[in-house]
Amino acid sequence: MYDGLRDEELILRYRQGEEAVLDFLLDKYKNMVRTRARARFLAGGETDDLIQEGMIGLFKAVRDYEPGRGSSFRTFAQLCVERQLLTAVQHSNRKKHSPLNSSVSLDTGENSENWVSGRAEDNPEDLVISRENAKSFAEMINGSLSRLEMQVLELYLEGNTYGEIAEKLGRTTKSVDNALRRIRSKIINSL
Repeated sequence: MYDGLRDEELILRYRQGEEAVLDFLLDKYKNMVRTRARARFLAGGETDDLIQEGMIGLFKAVRDYEPGRGSSFRTFAQLCVERQLLTAVQHSNRKKHSPLNSSVSLDTGENSENWVSGRAEDNPEDLVISRENAKSFAEMINGSLSRLEMQVLELYLEGNTYGEIAEKLGRTTKSVDNALRRIRSKIINSL
């Protein structure tokens, strides 16, 4: 459907409301993300964790790319993926379980604005697009996770350890670990 179009044109279509373009671009560049993720090591994590981080970087590239600024989307996407992977590796070297700890609430209600970066250089159009993208991503996550998985993820993002989560939910640490693996898998598959 979009095979004959340039990436820059696809980005413009996505920003005009063609949601299917995002899926197309994520699918088109997922092998690039996998290749770059496999070239790195994440302490306390797996390659799937890095692939997830890379897909987040790719999502940010789609969100933030500005056609006409001198670089192609492919170059910009590679840079965003590399930065996201580097940040994940640096965080994992500081704390064993921190790849997801720097995330924010998955609440899709009034607090969904927390997903927006809030950088001073963002213009109003970018802020609106960022909020819409963040809300869409949060709804996608909320729709694919079970009640237990949402509880585990929220506690994990608050910085709780596996043991603390297990104690709060009356579960074993193994069931918490399994839930987090399912969460990662569902997010990667959704992206």
